[in-house]
Amino acid sequence: MQGPSRFLSIIIIGFTNGSVYALIALGYTLVYGILQLINFAHGDVFALGGLLSATLVLDVFDIDSGSAATSVALAIAGCLVIAVIFAAVINTTVELVGYRRLRNAPRLAPLITAVGMSFILQNVGLYFWGPAYTVTDQLIANEPAFSIGGVEFQWDNLFVILLTAPLLLSLTYLVTSTKQGKAMRATSQDMGAAAMVGIDVNRTISFTFALAGGLAGAAGLIYVLQFTSIRFDQGFQLGLIAFTAAVLGGIGNLAGAVVGALVVGFVEAFNEGLSWFSPGSDWTRSIVFAILIAVLVFRPEGILGERTPEGA
Repeated sequence: MQGPSRFLSIIIIGFTNGSVYALIALGYTLVYGILQLINFAHGDVFALGGLLSATLVLDVFDIDSGSAATSVALAIAGCLVIAVIFAAVINTTVELVGYRRLRNAPRLAPLITAVGMSFILQNVGLYFWGPAYTVTDQLIANEPAFSIGGVEFQWDNLFVILLTAPLLLSLTYLVTSTKQGKAMRATSQDMGAAAMVGIDVNRTISFTFALAGGLAGAAGLIYVLQFTSIRFDQGFQLGLIAFTAAVLGGIGNLAGAVVGALVVGFVEAFNEGLSWFSPGSDWTRSIVFAILIAVLVFRPEGILGERTPEGA
C-alpha cells in the first residue's frame, strides 16, 4: 500500500513535467491565437534549443557535476539567454520563410508547410548533432532540498519550477498588460482592423513567433537540466505531447495551455508512479489521448477555450 507521502511525491513530479510541457504548449497556443496556424515545427525548435544548450554546457562553459555552484549558476544563466535568442531567431526565420507568404492561402497550404519545416529542422539537428543522444552531467543535484510532512522536494524538481514559474508569469503580464501584448491581441482578432489603427501586423506576428521560439528554447534548456540527455528527434515526441496539452486546455488560450499541460503531466506521473492506479507505463500516451478525445467530444473548445464560429 502506497502512502500519502508517495502520492504527494508523484504530484510534485507531475507538476514539474507539466511545467516543461506548458512552456512548449504556450508556443503552440501563441501562434495559433494570432494566425490560426498549427506550427508543427515548434517542437523541433525546442529540440534544437535543447541540443544547443547541451553543447554549451559541455563544450563552451565546460561544467559538470563537480563544478562549483557559482560556475553552474552562471553557466545556466548564460545558456538560458543564448538558447532563448537562438530559438527565437529560428522560429522567426521559419515564419518569414515558410508562413508569411501563405497567410491568405487555403489552410491546407500552411499546414503542409509546417510539416515540411518540422522535417527540415529535424534534419538540421541530425546533421549538426548526429543520431546519438547528447548527454550532460546532472548539474542540479537530485537530492532533497527540504521536506514538508515527510515529502521531500528534490533540488532538480524545485529548480524547474523556480525557473518556469517566472517565465509563465512574465508571459502572462506581457500579453495582458503591455502595449505589445495589446497589439498581439488586436492582431489575433482582426488583422485588417489592427493595421488600420496603426499596428504593424508583420512585426507583431514576428514578435509572437520570436516569443514562442524563446519559450521553446527555455524549455529545451530546462529539459536538458532535468533529464540530462536529448536527441534530434525528441522535438516531435515532446511537441506532440505539448500540442495535445494545448488542445486539451483550449488552444489559443494561455491559461488553458498551462492547465492542459499540468493535466498531461499529472496523468503521466500517476500512471507511471502508482502501481495500484497504473495499467502500465506503455499505456501513458493512450490514456492521455483518450482523455483528450473525451474532452473534445463533450467540449470541443477544450477545458478553458471559448466557443467561436468557424469562418467568422
